[in-house]
Amino acid sequence: MSESIPVSVKAPGRRRAAKGVRKRQLIEATIESIAKRGLGETTLSHVSTAAGLSQGIVNLHFTSKENLLNETLNFLREDYDQALQQALAKAPDTPAGRLAALLRADFKASVADRKKIAVWFAFWGEVKSRPAYRKICQDRVKNYNEILHGLLNALVVDGQYANIDVPQLADTITSLADGLWLNLLISARGMKRAEAERTMMQYLCSVFPKHTEAFS
Repeated sequence: MSESIPVSVKAPGRRRAAKGVRKRQLIEATIESIAKRGLGETTLSHVSTAAGLSQGIVNLHFTSKENLLNETLNFLREDYDQALQQALAKAPDTPAGRLAALLRADFKASVADRKKIAVWFAFWGEVKSRPAYRKICQDRVKNYNEILHGLLNALVVDGQYANIDVPQLADTITSLADGLWLNLLISARGMKRAEAERTMMQYLCSVFPKHTEAFS
């Protein structure tokens, strides 16, 4: 009776895991390079060198620089969305508590990392001429705005606030958040994340004075 030859059922899983690790390495190296050089100056050679992998591996996983950049932007978008969802999942079950958690998430260390912020601005600067970038960024903004508008509407009702234009307020909040990100990136005096978060919370206190405890 011949012996059966054992078949490894783990090998495909290990290969998939290794592939995922390499892709993550390459995307993180791309973020490093864009933050340092910008989109235009970043090359596959820069990325492969920073990741400690061969350029052939970059080509294997992404086939082109454009695909690599698209996947890097998608990674940033998914990473951002995940941070928001985690913040909301841990937030108090009140409109003010959830709004505070949503907006504080913008200034967490994993989100308001200067390298990531630099890369976001690099991609935003190209959305007019790059439909793929524009679509990814628009999807991120749409998702964020849906959550923000819902929480603002609920808070207005909860506090019986009058004369608040929710769409206009949402635009102001997102503009303030983007401006604070820009200050974190380029401020000559070295603006800190905690300072940026306090600025946002102070603004919310001025708009929603009945809920200052949630924003303190």
